[in-house]
Amino acid sequence: MSETLTRDVIPQLSVVDRVGSRALAVCELAGAIATFGAKAVVEAARPPYELREVLRHAYQFGYRSAPLIFTAGVAIGVVLSMHTRASLERFGAEAMIPAALAIALIRETGPLITGLLVAGRVGAGIGAEIGAMRVTEQIDALEAHAVDSFKYLAVTRIIALMIAMPLLTIMMDFSGMLGGYLAEAAASGMSWQLYFERAFSFISYADMILATLKTVVFGFLIAVVSGYLGSTTSRGTEGVGEASTRSVVMSSVLIIVSDVILVKLIFFFYPGVQG
Repeated sequence: MSETLTRDVIPQLSVVDRVGSRALAVCELAGAIATFGAKAVVEAARPPYELREVLRHAYQFGYRSAPLIFTAGVAIGVVLSMHTRASLERFGAEAMIPAALAIALIRETGPLITGLLVAGRVGAGIGAEIGAMRVTEQIDALEAHAVDSFKYLAVTRIIALMIAMPLLTIMMDFSGMLGGYLAEAAASGMSWQLYFERAFSFISYADMILATLKTVVFGFLIAVVSGYLGSTTSRGTEGVGEASTRSVVMSSVLIIVSDVILVKLIFFFYPGVQG
């Protein structure tokens, strides 16, 4: 009897142990990333500011991501316009298609899709680049030459991505509007003056500014997560690939979660934006 009970209890304890160890590992990782981000905020306020590196990375993250963002924006605009027309035609509200598309793009779809695309392109790049420097001991070489590797490699990328994200979001919004106009012009022959007049009739400056500024948080999260995972890489090239993959996955999850929180905060502090 006692042997049977022991056999039944031991597997249950092992399951509990595994779940507990996983939970502790997740908490430990979250704390380490939070500490990494807090240190980056403190270091960003201290000289030297490495402006040349910040501008170089802003060019890499922003300008070189522009073709992807523009193409995705036009495609999303066309698809949203077609779906919106199919829905609103049932109620005879075709005139509301430009406004509905603009509200969907500017308030939510544009910032969120931009964040996820940049997480895939830039987040993976940061994780792989810093990870490769770690496993090849280039970071140790920088520190041997009295260079603050954390500030030079991580902080500059964080600032650069926080600068690039709002600009890429604006491009996503207006390329999406362009794609929506092309789809609407093909379907109904609407002029571009009438289209954009209707599109921005329900959009205020608060909508555009608040939705765009929240992407600064997205940029911070992407760069912090990717920088941390890259700087803690081990196990050679295998570890570099793993850091790159984990950077994309974790950044995407954090963007989605933070977007929910930020939208709730925007509605709480600026209730007029809901209208």
